[in-house]
Amino acid sequence: MADDIRFAVKVFAALFAIMNPIANVPIFLSLTEGGSDAQRHRTAVVAIIAVGIGCVVSALAGGAVLSAFGLTVDDFRLAGGLMVLLIALSMLNGSASAQHKPADHEIDGTAPSVAIYPLAVPLLVGPGTIATLIVFGHAAISQGREIGLALGLGGFLAVLAAALLAAPWLGHHLSAQATAVTRRLMGMLLAAIAVEMMTTSIRALFLSGR
Repeated sequence: MADDIRFAVKVFAALFAIMNPIANVPIFLSLTEGGSDAQRHRTAVVAIIAVGIGCVVSALAGGAVLSAFGLTVDDFRLAGGLMVLLIALSMLNGSASAQHKPADHEIDGTAPSVAIYPLAVPLLVGPGTIATLIVFGHAAISQGREIGLALGLGGFLAVLAAALLAAPWLGHHLSAQATAVTRRLMGMLLAAIAVEMMTTSIRALFLSGR
């Protein structure tokens, strides 16, 4: 059980760093600007459901998708680590990652439409998130850590739901400085996770003789 808890903490920390609910509160508020409290609540609920579905599908079906293309998880772990590292570097520089940021012309600004796109995808469940979940999903299945994966993912989704539902209140209390500091701290954590993904992949590839 202790191993499951450690794995759960690792999953939670990675998802919190890459999706960063605190830094995304201002983005949620800007996307739903002009909407009523009821519209914002509905948008948050739809986005949370979409994120939950996207995370579960990525974690459970990602390995099968890779196998269908003849790829191993170690191949994908290296590519995913590079992708996550780029996102982390963007966060450390105080800017949004291009991988998780839609183009301005792709957003129409209406509350009902932004819940799925661009809020759930790609702002929250973007390429980096999917890559991270595929790696963790494979590790959970191969190591018998399914409970840890469920706990970590469930715990993060609960925090994300609380952040989005309380976004109007948080928006009045979160300063730009607090958001910037949080973004950089999460960037450091995410960079460490990315390095671990890449070194694990390189070690496995060398041992396999590929």
